[in-house]
Amino acid sequence: MAAILALFSNLGWPEIVIVLVVVLLLFGGRKLPELARGLGKGLRVFKKEVRGVKEELDEAINSEPDDDEDEPQAAKKKPACDRDT
Repeated sequence: MAAILALFSNLGWPEIVIVLVVVLLLFGGRKLPELARGLGKGLRVFKKEVRGVKEELDEAINSEPDDDEDEPQAAKKKPACDRDT
């Protein structure tokens, strides 16, 4: 994996232009806008879902009660044998 990242880190402008020309030749001029549009929609949906998950996590973290403030109801009740009759 590191070797693949090392290959991409050494790409300069000439290499990027060659890659873009090859993509243009493979897909054609008519398909590129459709591909870009689909990629843009996919990225928007991904960002929206990430934002939704982040908001849900923030709500869950903020809505957790502190253990010191609220004792469970069972702990507040006295057992039946300790009650005064």
